[in-house]
Amino acid sequence: MANITFDNVTIRYPVYDSHGLSLRSQLMRVATGGSIEKNARTTLVTALKEVSFTLKDGDAVGLIGHNGSGKSTLLRTMAGIYPPDKGKVTRLGKTATVFEIGAGLDYELSGYDNIIHLGLMMGMKYKEAKALTPDIEEFTELGNFLQLPIRTYSSGMTMRLMFAVATAVTPEILLIDEMFSTGDAGFQEKSLIRIKKLIGSAKIFVFASHDHHLIKTYCNRIFSLEHGNLKEIPNEAFV
Repeated sequence: MANITFDNVTIRYPVYDSHGLSLRSQLMRVATGGSIEKNARTTLVTALKEVSFTLKDGDAVGLIGHNGSGKSTLLRTMAGIYPPDKGKVTRLGKTATVFEIGAGLDYELSGYDNIIHLGLMMGMKYKEAKALTPDIEEFTELGNFLQLPIRTYSSGMTMRLMFAVATAVTPEILLIDEMFSTGDAGFQEKSLIRIKKLIGSAKIFVFASHDHHLIKTYCNRIFSLEHGNLKEIPNEAFV
């Protein structure tokens, strides 16, 4: 049984050396979507404010909101990357993530070595990660590039590798941040087919996107973020 529970969770970012930033603070407010507090030396941006919800088996959640509204912060807090400043996060279940390009990669290692590296970071044993290599080779279609360091890859090639590793096994909790916006049309089609299979078998799926069609297609709950505040939108009210 998988579960994610947020109990009055607040996440804040300190921005130092903030003297004389009245105009810049207003620009930051627009850019981050969070609320801003100032003292003599720092500016605190509240990315998530007293957020509470519970996700359980069968929940497929679409996260919507403008750039900087807190979607990525929420996903990373769900994954355990960001600890809350206030409140409590409880997560139960094996978790896989597809976040920004390059997250968790070692750019000096080859594609093959990074398959093992990412697998270990996901909690796999070495033999388990090694056994996934043939499937990842086939899905990515990177061929001999897998023998080269990641620093030689294009962004599309890097995304193929990251996505293939993250989705090579079925996690209990799958968290994706704007994955479908990266890669060529052929890769997007392949990834949609793979994701559809995972959604049917993963217990909890959370997907941040600006594509409302994809969210309506794959999600049964909708969370909207604005200035760090979260509210759930009824499916029938989501257009």
